[in-house]
Amino acid sequence: MAALSRGTPPGPPVPDFGIPRPLAARMSMAEQYEYLRTRMVRRRTLVTAGAVAGGLLAGCSSGSGTAAHPAPANSRVSGSVVRPFGRHLAFGADPKTQMRVSWQVPLAVKRPYVRVGLRPDDLGRRIEAEVRNLHTPGVQGVRPAVEQYYLHAALDGLKPGTTYYYGVGHHGWDPAAPAHRAGLASFHTAPATPERFVFTAFGDQGVGQAANANDHLVQRQNPAFHLHAGDICYADVNGAGKTSDGYDPTFWDQFLQQNDPVAKSVPWMVTTGNHDMEAWYSPDGYGGQLARFSLPDSGFDPHGTPGAYAFTYGNAGFVALDANDVSYEIPANFGHSGGRQTKWLDATLGELRATKGVDFLVVFFHHCAYSTSQHASDGGVRKEWLPLFARHQVDLVINGHNHVYERTDAIKAGEVGRSVPIGASTDPTRDGIVYVTAGGGGRDLYSFPSGVKDSYEGHVTRHDAVETFAWTKDKEHATETAQWSRVRYTGFSLLSVESRPGPSPRLTVSALAEDGRRIDHFEVRRGG
Repeated sequence: MAALSRGTPPGPPVPDFGIPRPLAARMSMAEQYEYLRTRMVRRRTLVTAGAVAGGLLAGCSSGSGTAAHPAPANSRVSGSVVRPFGRHLAFGADPKTQMRVSWQVPLAVKRPYVRVGLRPDDLGRRIEAEVRNLHTPGVQGVRPAVEQYYLHAALDGLKPGTTYYYGVGHHGWDPAAPAHRAGLASFHTAPATPERFVFTAFGDQGVGQAANANDHLVQRQNPAFHLHAGDICYADVNGAGKTSDGYDPTFWDQFLQQNDPVAKSVPWMVTTGNHDMEAWYSPDGYGGQLARFSLPDSGFDPHGTPGAYAFTYGNAGFVALDANDVSYEIPANFGHSGGRQTKWLDATLGELRATKGVDFLVVFFHHCAYSTSQHASDGGVRKEWLPLFARHQVDLVINGHNHVYERTDAIKAGEVGRSVPIGASTDPTRDGIVYVTAGGGGRDLYSFPSGVKDSYEGHVTRHDAVETFAWTKDKEHATETAQWSRVRYTGFSLLSVESRPGPSPRLTVSALAEDGRRIDHFEVRRGG
């Protein structure tokens, strides 16, 4: 149901890896990982993906921008010609004092590090970086093996509300050297006390013209950080969580290059979608995510669930969730946390709601609680998490998965608690919760059910019920009539949310089309 790509490149091929389809359909992520490792993998010629994808060996790129002759991984290449790329930031557990700097290099390097300081001409503090080497096995007749090198530095002890400058480097590549100073970047830590801030959000980005345009739109909002509601890169093109999914790890190199201009300064807080389960690296499919991103720990999973964590910024608490754990629609990772994530969610929402100075709770994850587009609504999400959202009076829920913009009225106990037309205000303590599908991040667009028209700011159509469905545990469609679908827009878009503290705190939620036009807005006020 892709309606428009606007330059999105075709996904990797969908080869037949030889797993019988009836067998693959019954396999969990862990079972597919074991099958892959023990029966299917054949190592072939090693490719250093970053060098091939981006021409990142200094002085060795062709006119097309790709490396003319990438060096093999085991060659002795001077660090002076290995150019870092793909920088992306993320908060640590405390955004006031902690920042995580991540990047990629096309070949192995010695002694990687970050230089940081309060001025671009004074980067005296030097922090060693951790190397996370990611090996993707080759598959005979399909693709060669790929080696990728991700680097991560933990910046702790920072001052709140402060702008820092930084550069990434390694032995032979000093970011403070005159030849490399153009590559310096900056970031700003969270303020010591709550003040006005803006954050942006979308899901389902991928690589391409529309994805890049949304990055530029994010930059124009000057956000304190960005929430990415899963389906980040689409290296796994099918998104079924199977080893038979078409998969090209070098898509990550293109993605990180594309996002570098914004993610180098705006913390990019991601969670996991179904296309982010990559069976090649670990039994739960998240080994690739753990190699590429440094995010706050959840506290419930000692092995690391990269899509589940929480942080507080200003007067708002934010909770990311891994919806693959509860999804009825795509069950490859269903129940992988053994219920620990849901227990952690209950405790975390309770702690945040009780924290002095936290006015709002924002939760973001991939699969939709309420949507009428192609994937519709996930009954597993509704069963496990919606009672907790209601109990703790969550103020805003942001999803992706459906490649459209759709926004509900305030929903209470599964029904419309209060109509929230464009420009209206709502109070979660009385009305219920507004759910937003912000899946227009850049990947090919979906549509709404036949005969259902778009309705958005400047183009409001008649408000009729929509015939749709929710996924059941048996992977069947439970039909339902949605009275709650208030705003619909078939186009690339993102959320821009302003939080204002004070005696009457409020969240002003705006949806912006790719060209910057506002297509929706409403306010969340508590106790007003």
